[in-house]
Amino acid sequence: MDSVWTQTGSLPGFEPLQKDLKTDVLIIGGGMAGLLCAFQLSQAGVDCALAEADRICGGITKNTTAKITSQHGLIYHKLIDTFGTEKARLYLEANQQALEVYRTLSQKLDCGFEEKTSFVYSLDSRREIEEELAALDRIGFRGEFTAEPPLPFSVAGAVGFPSQAQFHPLKFAAAIAKGLRIFEHTKVLELMPGRAVTSGGTVTAEKIIIATHFPMLNKHGGYFIKLYQIRSYVIALENAPDVGGMYVDTQEKGLSFRNYDGLLLLGGESHRTGKKGEGWQGVERFVRRYYPNACETARWAAQDCMSLDGIPYIGQYSRKTPNLYVASGFNKWGMTSSMAAALLLRDMVLGRDSPYRDLFSPSRTVRRPQLAINGLESVLGMLTPTVPRCPHMGCALKYNAQERSWDCPCHGSRFDENGTLLDNPATDDKRM
Repeated sequence: MDSVWTQTGSLPGFEPLQKDLKTDVLIIGGGMAGLLCAFQLSQAGVDCALAEADRICGGITKNTTAKITSQHGLIYHKLIDTFGTEKARLYLEANQQALEVYRTLSQKLDCGFEEKTSFVYSLDSRREIEEELAALDRIGFRGEFTAEPPLPFSVAGAVGFPSQAQFHPLKFAAAIAKGLRIFEHTKVLELMPGRAVTSGGTVTAEKIIIATHFPMLNKHGGYFIKLYQIRSYVIALENAPDVGGMYVDTQEKGLSFRNYDGLLLLGGESHRTGKKGEGWQGVERFVRRYYPNACETARWAAQDCMSLDGIPYIGQYSRKTPNLYVASGFNKWGMTSSMAAALLLRDMVLGRDSPYRDLFSPSRTVRRPQLAINGLESVLGMLTPTVPRCPHMGCALKYNAQERSWDCPCHGSRFDENGTLLDNPATDDKRM
């Protein structure tokens, strides 16, 4: 089950840590967010090191659809309703800044960077498209209305963001990783203020950034209740049309479209990890109906951390941990959010002011409707009298027949049939 990125890209290898180390900043986690944090800090002259438990980009990053866009669904009218116009504008600015940094860096890298228009379409509600366009107008961004995008079905309308982008994430990651101090196969076993005990030695650092997709430390920040995870499914198709841009449905289970190197990447069928969903069967059914002559060349699944309010958690890990930072909750938009996180965390480490600090603060209010849902799922998972159970917080695992894995409906940890850990927040294999 390899993505097109692992089929067409390769990454450099790095030795594990084999002795104690002292550095100014330790980054834990070698996905796109961790690599970009290390890259931005290194570019700013900060002494830093990155520890990755396995291989860089070996987790969520290799399974992205690799869209670089400020259009994160129909989010802007929701942000205005929840946070006000100014914070909605800041969210747009932070992501547009991230896009521009990618654009600048990619001019010198062979990473398949292509400028594309991004679209969100609605199958049945012209009103929600018009509401989003009005919200964009309020924050000073000109969205484009499209009535008939080049999709194989009719829509009520779509809102477009011009001059967005897509790329090959592993080729980009391989390029920026060169010259960084990275230790692969270096698992963090214990974390204390200013110190991390790893499988290869103890790292002493003035500041620590946790970029492990789902934060690994439970005793601070309450991330186990502030986050949940969803899975979605992607099929790469040969002999399918070029849709010309990047498209995503307004509905959670809806389909997304983008092209890469003559292939159509068709994704969708999202569902909460550990819950039942149609998975690839739903995507396959669509292919049979609309692209009967297409040939599948790859398939893979993505997993995303979802925040309570649609905004990532980037900044100080908690109010009680002044030198510990986090980047998580990217809500399906990990590429743009990873860069936004790296830029903000670089500024925070350097003591610079940032207009985005409060917007992304992990300590902002948790009084959101999703909190009750997350709490209920956790209680149900812990009270379900079945085995096996997740070593993270003891929730009952559910068997995922399509992917042959054991999945946690509480927090999204996943294990293969032999009990080997696939996805965090669990840090250990489960007992069979």
